[in-house]
Amino acid sequence: MSSKLVKLIAVLMLVLFTFFSFSSQSEAATSKWVTKGTTTSKVIALTFDDGSDGTNIQKILDTLSANNVKATFFLTGSGAEKHPQAIKNIVAKGHQLGNHSFSHPDFTKLSAAKIKAELDKTEATIKKITGKSTKPLFRAPFGTTNAAVLAAVGNAGYTHTIHWNIDTVDWKGVSAASITNKVVNNVVPGTIVLMHTGAGASGTPGALPGMISKLKAKGYSFVTVSEILKLKQPPSTGAKYTVKAGDTLYSIAKKHGVTVAALAKANKITNYNLIRVGQVLIIPSKNASPPPAATVKYTVKAGDTLYSIAKKHKVTVAKLAAANNITNYNLIRVGQVLTIPN
Repeated sequence: MSSKLVKLIAVLMLVLFTFFSFSSQSEAATSKWVTKGTTTSKVIALTFDDGSDGTNIQKILDTLSANNVKATFFLTGSGAEKHPQAIKNIVAKGHQLGNHSFSHPDFTKLSAAKIKAELDKTEATIKKITGKSTKPLFRAPFGTTNAAVLAAVGNAGYTHTIHWNIDTVDWKGVSAASITNKVVNNVVPGTIVLMHTGAGASGTPGALPGMISKLKAKGYSFVTVSEILKLKQPPSTGAKYTVKAGDTLYSIAKKHGVTVAALAKANKITNYNLIRVGQVLIIPSKNASPPPAATVKYTVKAGDTLYSIAKKHKVTVAKLAAANNITNYNLIRVGQVLTIPN
């Protein structure tokens, strides 16, 4: 065989190898990079990144609960190991979870194998603590990503990499007023807000009540990231419970806030009286929180006053006025369409 022919064959093999390698990579799953929801509806997703200390988690949860707001928490595995009860509390309040890596490295400096290891370790940690999956949402540490990262993350089962369009920079210790103003003054339909749970974000707990109030007054509803993107969450694997002496199916169901029927169904138990000490039961997830109520509208009729409309819909006059940017309570007109606040 001549040297020219050998060289030709070598070149052809190289071309074919490159082609098939490229084809294989192009067919790989790639995580979709998202900065905001593509919607014209006045919805906003509050998101919180949780690192090692999680100092403000309970304060944040208390405010969210008081205002009936659901949020999305991006968790690090190392942080979850340090404050597992706080992570359980997040889930107990019905908030959504996402994966924020295990040790918070810059993913653009890691191999695909190390990226997968970071994600898998966090997923296993969160599932062990809560029974919940962090899939399909990922947030890159430091917000740094590239095509290789998105490919590795997608192959690990995270279909969406969630960035943001409003960064509160709360981790710098900025004031509550600064955080509130940044969000309220820059909000648009589909906004995703970045905040943090740690001690460094000292202004965040104080910012939330006023921020939520002002956003509601502007007609915004609060949703999780999956809701803003209209994604389906994977079903929970369910928490585990080991039966102890004296337990009954009824007492276990009551302790975990689920029905006996749901508990029996999750464990394929037909006789409610037949459970044994040491038996490991799967605790089914409680019913998911209902989606935010649709915005109620009311068209002013002859004889209506702001007071009569507020009374009819069981809201305060002040709240009704704020939701519609009304400064003079006596100035409403027939045919005017009012937003009735929740």
